[in-house]
Amino acid sequence: MKKYKFDRSQQLYEEAQRYLAGGVSSHFRTVGKPHPMFFTDGQGARMRDVDGNEYLDYTLSQGPLLLGHSPPEILDRIQQELAKGQLYAGQSEIEIELARKLTEVLPGADLVRFSNSGSDAIHTAMRLARGITGKRRIVKFEGHYHGWLDNIFVDVKPTAGADGESTWEPALLSGGQSSSVLEEVVILPWNDLSVVQKTLEDDPDIAAVMSEPIMCNNSCILPAPGYLEGLQDLCQRFGALLILDEVITGFRLALGGAKEYLGVSSDLTVYAKAVAGGFPISVLSGKREHLNHIALGQVIHAGTLNSNIASIAASLATLDVMIRDREALYPRITGLGQTLIQGLRKSAQTHGQPLLIQGPGPMFHTGFTSADAVRSFRDCANYDQNKVGDFTYRLLQRGIRVIGRGLWFISAALTEEDVQLTLVEVDEVLGEMGNS
Repeated sequence: MKKYKFDRSQQLYEEAQRYLAGGVSSHFRTVGKPHPMFFTDGQGARMRDVDGNEYLDYTLSQGPLLLGHSPPEILDRIQQELAKGQLYAGQSEIEIELARKLTEVLPGADLVRFSNSGSDAIHTAMRLARGITGKRRIVKFEGHYHGWLDNIFVDVKPTAGADGESTWEPALLSGGQSSSVLEEVVILPWNDLSVVQKTLEDDPDIAAVMSEPIMCNNSCILPAPGYLEGLQDLCQRFGALLILDEVITGFRLALGGAKEYLGVSSDLTVYAKAVAGGFPISVLSGKREHLNHIALGQVIHAGTLNSNIASIAASLATLDVMIRDREALYPRITGLGQTLIQGLRKSAQTHGQPLLIQGPGPMFHTGFTSADAVRSFRDCANYDQNKVGDFTYRLLQRGIRVIGRGLWFISAALTEEDVQLTLVEVDEVLGEMGNS
């Protein structure tokens, strides 16, 4: 039985802390056992760390690597374009080519604008909604993550009352945030149209309602039937815009993202992650009447590195592969994900482990709870987080890398053999946990 060691990675982490704050360049990389890891390379569905350990990778760098590590189509196109230049403080023809192709494949995308991260594009969407409507407040939903910028990095947290009972209250998620954010963001429970309707009726200052189409970051909870359609209807009735955050779901569930997969619409939509196969880009898309506020300079959107050559070239190459292979690619990654889900459930049942698996297949979540389903962000508090951490760490020691909070992503580079290998390791880990 293999169990990896991480000695060199530990040494590098200790050295990194001498020069990098916390030894990392993103807070979320500090989460999980054994410590922040250091890697050397990746090919296809596998990656290697500085200790020479090889992993089947289900993190896909938090989702972007839909085509796997180092796909030659992407790297070749980037090298070809970078041989000419990297940044012009102006436009390039390939920027037009990418924008045209995106408007052809994304539902409701008359126009697009490029930024460098999902957080950037969400910020732009919120500003645009306020500029269009003349209103100030944004509705977000419990457990939905829309980036780490001050103006949306809030959620509800349980607070113990004097009677010992916990209540869920809106809260800032970082030191240094202005408390005024809580005056501008209204946090509501998801999948309940009645509470959204009442909020829009009572508050005429709502500029936008923003939602992930699937609550990917917390248990992969799907929308209730008719819920997203109901949000669009309510926004139209009360003069607000519906913003869909497809940073994770975009290009992963289908070529047209969750809007194609679920058959829904929105006024503005944000895409990132998978669109560039591992390079930094985000896309704000929407109706011409709305994006014209940016086109005319009524709402400002800017950025020195926006539409840089490497990211545009990577996106073009990624999109070309997804368009070419769409008829086979999406059923295949969905099928592989479903095979994993079924195998995980079977092993959990065999070993008497309360492992709950939720999600559509291209991404899914695993967590330990006695509940038969998790239907809300507040339900997520019932997960045994220590057991989730133990499960993912044991898998890591056996060469299976999963996001520490239990989220799995499927890449097009994964094979049936990889899935079966994964299920063998999962079965042994669940057996170990049952005996420990």
